[in-house]
Amino acid sequence: MAAHRPHALLAMSTDAAQTVFDDRRLTRLGTLADLGRDAPVTDIDALPDDELSGIEVLVTSWGAPELDAARLARLPRLRAVFHAAGSVRQIVTDAFWDRGILITSAADANAVPVAEFAFAEIVLAGKRAFLHVREPGFRPENGLHDYAGIGNVDRTIGIVGYSRIGRRVVEMLRMLDVRVLVADPFADSADVASAGAELVPLIELLPQADVLSLHAPALPETHHMIGTAQLAALRDGATVINTARGALLDHDALLAECRTGRLDAVLDVTDPEPLPADSELLRLPNVAITPHIAGSLGTELRRLADSALDELAAYASGAAPRHPVTAAEMATTA
Repeated sequence: MAAHRPHALLAMSTDAAQTVFDDRRLTRLGTLADLGRDAPVTDIDALPDDELSGIEVLVTSWGAPELDAARLARLPRLRAVFHAAGSVRQIVTDAFWDRGILITSAADANAVPVAEFAFAEIVLAGKRAFLHVREPGFRPENGLHDYAGIGNVDRTIGIVGYSRIGRRVVEMLRMLDVRVLVADPFADSADVASAGAELVPLIELLPQADVLSLHAPALPETHHMIGTAQLAALRDGATVINTARGALLDHDALLAECRTGRLDAVLDVTDPEPLPADSELLRLPNVAITPHIAGSLGTELRRLADSALDELAAYASGAAPRHPVTAAEMATTA
């Protein structure tokens, strides 16, 4: 089938357009579709009906409009939405699914830097680098025995959530001489085993983990899934890493454990976010907090544009989408 050039609109915040789409990617967009406007549209409601009525494709990112029944009525020819970001929850509605419109996500592309970041934190946690960074420097008087409790050999890494990110972390952990356990009620044991890990219930994973890394979606069912009982089940000296969503972790329960020094924590996300300036977690020497930087930032954002543009190219040529999102998936994904 010969490729056609759908009439398209770039619908996102100005900030997203300027950071996700550089000049080269905007040029590619122009080769794939007829753009009604060169600049991104930040307020789709302000556009006239005659302009919206011909739109077949939306290319979206952060700041995209919710496609409710009223907006969809003004977009009678809309057939596809290619989202240059992760979650599409802020876009889709029941009316959207009822129309049968295709929507794709760049969540797979966004998973790459998060997995890289989580893997790096696991390695650093094994070295207890977040504690040693506060020390003044190398101490020649220290003997090898002073470092007997650190290292990334013969450790057990617990991965909670075999998500896009979780499975990438598992694959990266093959580089280490560690045992990897995965807890996820929706994962397939054979799939997990083929990645070099073992699927076990969370209750079995916790007491074996030297490092616990969270990769589950934020859903009502996962709110505070790691709380007092789960943290108490971790072995002494374990490190809790959260690069997913702050609400997965009960921060009061975490504070109680970290305050005693029994557990360490490395948090890229918190609940609330950011933490209040007087939060004790910010002052504990065994808690390291980064400002939600694991996800795509800077040049990494261009992967998201590439993902959306690849989907647009496939659509224009009549090929199948690579990363479609369905209504059924919304119950178990972020």
